[in-house]
Amino acid sequence: MRRPLSYLVVVLAALSLGAGCRPADRPPAERSSAESASGAGTPSRGGQIVIAVRTEPQTFNRFTRRDAATDLISTLINAKLTRINRLTQDVEPWLAERWTRAEDGRHYTLTLRDGVRFSDGHPFTADDVLFSLEALYDARSDNVLAEAMKIGGKPLKATAPDVRTVVLEFPEPFAPGLRLLDNLPIIPKHKLEPALRAGTFAAAWGVGTPVAEIAGLGPFVLAAYVPGQRTELVRNRHYFRTDERGTALPYLDRIVVEIVPDQNGELLRLEAGELDLTFSEIRPDDYAPLRRAADAGRVRLYDLGVGLDADSFWINLKPGAFAGDPRSAWLQRDELRRAISLAVNRQQFADTVYLGAAVPVFGPITPANRKWWSPAVPQTPHDPAQARQLLASLGLTDRNGDGTLEDARGTAVRFTLMTQKGRTLMERAAAVIRDELAKIGVIVDVVLLEGADLIQRFVSGRGYDAVYFSVLTTDTDPAVSQDYWLSRGSGHVWNLQQPTPATQWERQIDLLMDEQMHTADEARRQALFEEVQRIFSEHLPVVHFAAPRVYVVASSHVTHITPAISRPQVLWAPDIIAVRP
Repeated sequence: MRRPLSYLVVVLAALSLGAGCRPADRPPAERSSAESASGAGTPSRGGQIVIAVRTEPQTFNRFTRRDAATDLISTLINAKLTRINRLTQDVEPWLAERWTRAEDGRHYTLTLRDGVRFSDGHPFTADDVLFSLEALYDARSDNVLAEAMKIGGKPLKATAPDVRTVVLEFPEPFAPGLRLLDNLPIIPKHKLEPALRAGTFAAAWGVGTPVAEIAGLGPFVLAAYVPGQRTELVRNRHYFRTDERGTALPYLDRIVVEIVPDQNGELLRLEAGELDLTFSEIRPDDYAPLRRAADAGRVRLYDLGVGLDADSFWINLKPGAFAGDPRSAWLQRDELRRAISLAVNRQQFADTVYLGAAVPVFGPITPANRKWWSPAVPQTPHDPAQARQLLASLGLTDRNGDGTLEDARGTAVRFTLMTQKGRTLMERAAAVIRDELAKIGVIVDVVLLEGADLIQRFVSGRGYDAVYFSVLTTDTDPAVSQDYWLSRGSGHVWNLQQPTPATQWERQIDLLMDEQMHTADEARRQALFEEVQRIFSEHLPVVHFAAPRVYVVASSHVTHITPAISRPQVLWAPDIIAVRP
């Protein structure tokens, strides 16, 4: 799944499960590779950290929203049956301690951990798994996770022979197997069943819900929410995991998630020691002052290399979005998007926007995703002359010699580009796109919106021309990101959740992705996805210019963090984060 939101989040090699017993019966006390990755010495219990996010959560119900803040809170308060280790990219046992796969490749029998309780003390059983899947697929709930949890558009089925056993039936063989379950937070039946039965699940656990009403299986529990300011969480005393010494996790007593919309303010607070971690990217501009702070021992700075996610530019391709608009003859045409791709100098874009701390890219899969990135995918050259020729083929020419293109009616070739206010890189990128397109006679009006307003605008599919934003990868295996690739997907940002493919090329991608996700042969899967990327590069529903390097910064008193290139780079393993006494 992709999250714009969040992004759309993240994301290297697929794991195909073998038939028979999976060596997944690791007890909670056993230390994972992630837990030994950083932080010298024995971690201390207690203390708190303060995390900065750009926007407030839209809800506490991850099933119904995909924004970054909602996803972060879900990571802290919820748990899943299986988890993708962001360091190794392997599937790990989590609420399910082990599993087996039948010879047909479609049936998995999962054994749940014994004695697990929700944060309110209520026992966790197989009924909660069945309920979570029922809520996931409920047609009344406008569920943003559902498409990523379907195979060929069909839901998984589940039965529970007893309270600790769940049998999952996939509608068809699915190459990534239980990797899919990293998309599914398990929610409490005893809390949310009334809302589901009443048809109000989509509104359940909104930000106005008393925090005491919200229960989860994750390491933390909501303690307070102050709109527009912060969310406070405290340790879940019923959390199921322990470390190798038998010490109950999480180590931290408290996490405060503060809303800091301005990145300059965030930097100042990091340097002053008022923040411990950030959920957003560290700008290249901030590297030098943070390096000085690291040399002074106030923070630790990590360079994780080129990231898995490239920021994205797209034009609203929803049919009828520009009905009655004289620009409708050209605004949604492939030729316009190809011209934009040709007009922007990607190396200059990387150097200007990211101060050189990025690499040019030509599609949504970056070189960091070594298994699925292909050098055979066409790479658009910088060619403004060809861009002008494409625009001329649409009847867009400079009719009066003032440097601005017009259509046959004399309407200026002009559109509005929205991006997120307060995110320096996005603001700078939008300005570069505006200036580059001005050179070929296209006028771009940049509009800055608050994150929640921006998301709502393009999710609606109405009232916008174009967007520059972050679409985050949740998994490196494209079969798990099907809600981005498939036309019916809720992450198909240029035209969300199409009942039938709006174009022939989207229909082609649907067919290729359906085969790709059902094929066990890895070489065949790679060939199919390479063809998907080729079609994508031909029609360019989303244009990508550069993939930035990923920097992570943490206060020097934070220990046992496990930075990974896939998002969330640090907070994917919040239960093992500690602070110095």
